[in-house]
Amino acid sequence: MSYEYEVAVIGCGPVGATALALLGHAGISTIGIERETTAWPHARAVHFDGETLRTLQGLGIGEQAAALCEPMTGFRMENEEGETLIEVPTGQFGAQAWHDDLMFHQPDMEALLRSELERYSNVNLRPGLTLVDFAQEGDAVRCHLENADGVAESITARWVIACDGANSVVRRRLGIETEKLGSDDPWLVVDGMLRNSPGLPGTMAFLGHHTRPGLWVRLPGERVRMEFKVMPGDDHEEIVTREAIERISRGVLPVTHFEPDRIAIYTFRARVAEQWRSGNIFLAGDAAHQAPPLFGQGLCAGIRDVTNLAWKLAAVARGTAQPGLLETYESERRPHARYWVEKASTMAHLVQTTDPATAAGRDAHIRDHPEDVYPPLPALGPGLHAGPADPHAGQLSKQPMPTGGTRLDDIVGPRFLVATTPELFAALPEDRRNEIEACPEVVVLTAPEQVRELLASVGSDAVVVRPDRYLLGTARTQAELEQLLAIVPALAAAPRQPAVAPSSDLVTGATS
Repeated sequence: MSYEYEVAVIGCGPVGATALALLGHAGISTIGIERETTAWPHARAVHFDGETLRTLQGLGIGEQAAALCEPMTGFRMENEEGETLIEVPTGQFGAQAWHDDLMFHQPDMEALLRSELERYSNVNLRPGLTLVDFAQEGDAVRCHLENADGVAESITARWVIACDGANSVVRRRLGIETEKLGSDDPWLVVDGMLRNSPGLPGTMAFLGHHTRPGLWVRLPGERVRMEFKVMPGDDHEEIVTREAIERISRGVLPVTHFEPDRIAIYTFRARVAEQWRSGNIFLAGDAAHQAPPLFGQGLCAGIRDVTNLAWKLAAVARGTAQPGLLETYESERRPHARYWVEKASTMAHLVQTTDPATAAGRDAHIRDHPEDVYPPLPALGPGLHAGPADPHAGQLSKQPMPTGGTRLDDIVGPRFLVATTPELFAALPEDRRNEIEACPEVVVLTAPEQVRELLASVGSDAVVVRPDRYLLGTARTQAELEQLLAIVPALAAAPRQPAVAPSSDLVTGATS
């Protein structure tokens, strides 16, 4: 059937807004459905990693986003007695060519993302509209909407991305269950301005106090966040008072120097949706997974979701990939996201224990094994990459800054990168070289000053990087490189045609 939009994004929080921006940047006709008339005024997420900044860099707003952030300057964990069990310097300028960990105020970042959407004539953000029902009809999804005055309308889209949060209407209506990976625990979150008072040292601290576990976060400017486990016997009306906050923070947030702008009790949950796709509908962000905020990976994971999905949807929409490519979204992203949910759940269990003996055992283990506190980066699950035979396949690539401070992605753009030595590229058959160099979806770099650092990072003579900056794989020989290139969708032998033609009034193209 014909459709009005290629993609409908349900929800315009930071994950939904990023999805809209990525699709807008790719020239894909997209509508955003957001029930609220304005952006949420309070912070939820507060942490980005270098990979997230790299995604925003691809949209052309990396420097603007970085200007809204403060690099994390130190992470530590302390126990009941105030002993520092581990202390790690953070905020380094890392492998992604951005600081490894950055803190931000979410309303500021959402404003930047929403302003970016205004640049794209192919993106139509509709605030004040609620999704009330939907139905998959052939090769499209019909969405039934209602505005604040009760006026109904419907639109059709080839695909739907549900970025509608932890209580996702889309997920529930599809009947998709969630896997529970940890206990549900009530915590008190407190955000506000701390003026003329020292707070705690470092940017982030896990407070492993068995009498009341907590978390400390220093944000840009005078903003801080503290979170406290709600204990049995707490009066939920008293504990949210400023006097109670001064008491349970052990004086870190005194009434005389702390001005709260958000005080709320919420629940730590560890969940992963058991299914991320139903027909032409995909789940992303909190609709697909929720994690306790111990590693700051919740929003980062959501942005990874839509970064993974957006380039694949764009490739299928353009006809440079077959629809089967979309099957790799869940297979790649679900294990990756689940890893972080599981790690955060385990750390939450350790941090928030209220049993003195368990806390003492935890402290001893961390003293002996500090490396266990922050886990290594995972690879993608099975999908569009060379697979387990190549230990680098599915890993996030490094982003060098090869010439004059120019980051590699600024040279490559949202395309596949083939980085190799001149000798190895020359060893390919001439017709294959010509095909690769003529393909608009692929960039070839062979200049040593451009590729040396990237090749050294994987210890190989060739590397193919996907548009989402994950490694398709590495190669040392002509045969290995040809095998890699054979799985780049735009270079596959079969001609690519769109599975469904859009209706004639489809808006395409993006303004820059």
